[in-house]
Amino acid sequence: MFDFFKKKPVYEPLNLDNDKISSLGDGKLIPIESVSDEMFAQKMLGDSIAFKFAGNGVNIFSPVNGTLTVMFPTGHAFGLTTKDGIEVLVHIGVDTVENKGVGFKILEKKQGDEVKAGDPIVAVDFDKLSAKFDMSTMLIITNPNEKKVELVREGEVKRDSIVGTIS
Repeated sequence: MFDFFKKKPVYEPLNLDNDKISSLGDGKLIPIESVSDEMFAQKMLGDSIAFKFAGNGVNIFSPVNGTLTVMFPTGHAFGLTTKDGIEVLVHIGVDTVENKGVGFKILEKKQGDEVKAGDPIVAVDFDKLSAKFDMSTMLIITNPNEKKVELVREGEVKRDSIVGTIS
């Protein structure tokens, strides 16, 4: 009832070097092979990791410094390109495009904007959407641009956890 009195949290960008990949938020890394969509589970789009998040209004953050090159209008996915030309796709849930944006809120950043690791991109109602969808959230390296990317595969993570390195 008094939500308008609540202050929105302010998230400062993480002070990460360009060779680091941070978590998409506070949650848990799960085996990518456990995702219900074979395209993701078999890494057909590129090397990937998956996260589990819970809650209403959970922010998904940029995992890298770079440019927000793709922002799906439904909010279920976005793409980033680092300064080194590495392309990263974040896909929130399996088949969530079918919900036509319900349960997703695109935050202040828009396609073409420069972003820093830790910038909030999309708020998601994981609790509501998980009643209908597998809400595994994938971070996919769609184009490593001839760089070596090493990803952490399991464990509890926070927004500022390092889940990958680029060399």
